[in-house]
Amino acid sequence: MGKKKKSRNFDKKFKSKEKRFKSDNRGGKKFKSGKEKIKSGAKFSVEDYKKRIVLFLKKNENRELSFKELKMLCKCKSGVQENFEDALRFLCKVKIVKKGKKGYKICDTENLYRAEIVRLNRTFGFAKREDNENEVFVPGKFLMGSLVGDIVLMRDIEPKGDGEEGMVVDIVEHSKGTLSGTIVEEDGKLRVVCDTMCNTPIKIDEIRSVPFEVGEKVLCEISKRGKRHSEHVAVITFSYGSTTAENCSAALIDASEIPHDFPDDVLAEARNVSFEKIDEECIKNRLDLRDEVIFTIDSAYSKDLDDAVSIKKVSDGYELGVHIADVSNYVKFGTALDKEAINRGTSIYYADKVIPMLPVELSNGICSLNPNEDRLAFSALMKLNSKGELVDYEFKKTVIRSRVKGVYKEINAILDGTATPEILEKYKDVKETIDILDELAKLRLAIRKKRGAPSIETIESQFEVKDGVCVDVFPRQSGESEHIIEEMMLLANESAAKFSKKYQIPFVYRIHEDPSDEKIAGLISTLTKLGVQFPEYNKNIKPAHLSEVLEKTKDETFFPIVNNMVLRSMSKAKYSEEPIGHFGLALEDYSHFTSPIRRYSDLAIHRIMTAFLKIQSEGKTELGSKYDKFAVKAANAATETEIRAVAAERKCESFYKAEFMEKHIGEDFEGLISGITENGIYVELPNSIEGMIRLNTMPEGDYDVEAGLDVTEILSGKRYRVGDKMKVECVKSDTASGNIDFIMKETD
Repeated sequence: MGKKKKSRNFDKKFKSKEKRFKSDNRGGKKFKSGKEKIKSGAKFSVEDYKKRIVLFLKKNENRELSFKELKMLCKCKSGVQENFEDALRFLCKVKIVKKGKKGYKICDTENLYRAEIVRLNRTFGFAKREDNENEVFVPGKFLMGSLVGDIVLMRDIEPKGDGEEGMVVDIVEHSKGTLSGTIVEEDGKLRVVCDTMCNTPIKIDEIRSVPFEVGEKVLCEISKRGKRHSEHVAVITFSYGSTTAENCSAALIDASEIPHDFPDDVLAEARNVSFEKIDEECIKNRLDLRDEVIFTIDSAYSKDLDDAVSIKKVSDGYELGVHIADVSNYVKFGTALDKEAINRGTSIYYADKVIPMLPVELSNGICSLNPNEDRLAFSALMKLNSKGELVDYEFKKTVIRSRVKGVYKEINAILDGTATPEILEKYKDVKETIDILDELAKLRLAIRKKRGAPSIETIESQFEVKDGVCVDVFPRQSGESEHIIEEMMLLANESAAKFSKKYQIPFVYRIHEDPSDEKIAGLISTLTKLGVQFPEYNKNIKPAHLSEVLEKTKDETFFPIVNNMVLRSMSKAKYSEEPIGHFGLALEDYSHFTSPIRRYSDLAIHRIMTAFLKIQSEGKTELGSKYDKFAVKAANAATETEIRAVAAERKCESFYKAEFMEKHIGEDFEGLISGITENGIYVELPNSIEGMIRLNTMPEGDYDVEAGLDVTEILSGKRYRVGDKMKVECVKSDTASGNIDFIMKETD
C-alpha cells in the first residue's frame, strides 16, 4: 500500500511539471531542457511511437492495420494512449501514414530525409541534407517554426527557381534557439524582432528576462516554441544597449555562437609559448635563410603577418620562395590552444574588428613574420622555367628574417612610378626582388588565363570607423602588388597539394566542385534571353566555357548580369580530405597552405607535412593512419567554421553600412542596378553600399519582374535591367537590421 501511495504522489508531481514545461511540438511535449517528456502512465513518448508506427506499417505494407491492431503492436495500453494518438495524428497530417477503409497504411517515405536548418532569413531558410550535404531552400511558410541548428524531417517540393526546395514536416531535435534582436513596442507591450526570423515581433517572457528598454539590441533564447516563428516566446538573456553597428555586430557574433574571448588556459598557453626564444638549439635542424632577401607584403594595418616571399632570377627561370609562419611548431596537437583553434576555425574580419583564431601573443607576436626579427618558417621552395611554369618544388623547415614590412599601396606606387623618395628609400634593399616578382606574376596571370580560369569580378568594402562609429565606406582597391601576392600564394598552395598527392599522405584540400547541371541550365537560359550564345560542350562543363562567356560580354552593358549569373552557377568552395580539384581556379591540385595564423585548414596540413618530413628524414616513407581521422575532422571543421564566419562578416558589414547611410537619408545618389528580385530592385552605389527600391514604391504602373534580369512596366515598355544606371534617394537606413531603402528618382 505504501508503495502505491508513493507512486500516486510521484504522478501528481510529474503532471504538475508537465503542465509547467509543455510546449507545442506537433503532438510532442518538451521540457525546457529540450528532452521529450513522456506523459504519465504512457510507455513511450510521441517520438518513440512515431518510429514504432512507421516500423510496423512498413513490415505490413501489403495490408492495412486497424487502430486496435496497430495499438497492440506498438504496446500501447488502453487509458494511456494519448502519446500514441498524437503520433498517429501527426504521421497522417504530414502524409507519412494514410487512413484507409480498414485501417492505416504506410505512405511512400522514400522522399523523406533528415536535414539541419543552417540559415534563416526574414521570409525563407536553408537546410543541409544529412544524406548528401546539399543545401535546400525552404520557403518561410514551410519552415514550421524551425530555427538554426534544428534537426528536421523534410520532403521536396516543386522548385520555383534553381536548386532544391523543400518543406519541413517534423522537427526531430530542437536547438538551443539563441537569437539576436531588437526591442520594439507594439500595442503598448514590449516585443522583440529577431534578426533571423520573421518580421513579426514576438512575445517576451518578461519574468525570466534581464532588464531591457525599447530600441535596445538584445540576445534572446526561444523558451516556448510555436507552430510558426511568430508564435514563439523569447527570454531576453542580455542587452547590448542602443542599436549601433558595434552593438548589433556583438549581438550577432554571440547569437552565432562564435567564440571571441579566449579561455584562461588558452591564454596561459599562449603566454608561455610567446616567451620561447629562437636560439641555435631551436634552429639547428632548419635551413637558415636569414641572409636571403625575404620580406612581407600586406596591408598597412595588418599585424598578423603569416607569409613572406623571396625570388631569384636564374639562367633557366626563377627560384621562388614562399615562407609561411611555422605555427604548428607552437600550436601542438591536443593542447588547449589547438582545441580552441579548431573550434574557431578561422579569424573573422569586419569593419575595424578582428576575432582572431589564435591569441595575439601568437598571431601578432611570436608567429608573425615581423621585420628584422628571427622567425621560424615553413618554406615552399619552387623552381619555375622561363615561361613561369612550375617544374619542381620542395618544403623545408626554415628560419628567416624579413627585411621590411611591405605595404600594398607603397609597392603599387613603386611599380607605377609614383613612389616618393621616402618610399624608394624604404624599399631600396628589395627593389630588384619586387621587379622580378612582378615579372613572374604577369607570366602566371597569362598561364591562369590560358588554362581557362574564370575571372569573376567582386567588390569588397573598406570601412573608416572613428570612436566606434562608421564615418565612411569605400570599395577596396586592388593593384599590382595584390596580384603578385595572390599568384605567389596560389603557387605555394598548389605545390603543397601536389606534395601530398605525390607521397599519398592524409591531407586537407581546398576543393571546388563542378557546377550542377541545373545551375548551368539556368545560366544558359538567362544568356539566351540576353542574346548570348553559350559555348558548345559535351556533358562536362569546363572552367574555360565560363571564362569565354565572361570575356565575350565584358564590354556589354549587361555584363553585371552575366558576372552575377556565372558566380551563382558555381558551387561553393570547401575543404575535403579528397583531392577532387578546384573548378574556379582550373587546377587539379589545390590546398590552403599559406595562412596558418588565420585558418585551421592551413595549420592542419602544416602539422601533417611536418610529421611526414620528420619520418622521411629518418628513412621512412609511411606516415601511418594517425592523421587519417585528423584530416577528415579538420576538413569538416574548417568548412563549417568558414561558412559561419562568412555569414557573420557579411551581416556585420551590413550594420556598418546602414549606420553610415543613416547620416545621408534624404540625399540623392547615382548607382548601378545590381540585382532584381520579386520584391524590388537592388542598386549599388560607387562606395560599394547597396540598397533596395521596393516595388510598391515604384512609379505607378503594372510591372513584370524577371528575377535576376529586369523589371518592365507593361504599358510604357520602360525596362530596368541589371547594370543600368539609376538615380535614387535614400529614404530609410536601419542599423538594427542592416537594411537600406531607396526610392527611384530618375534613370538614364
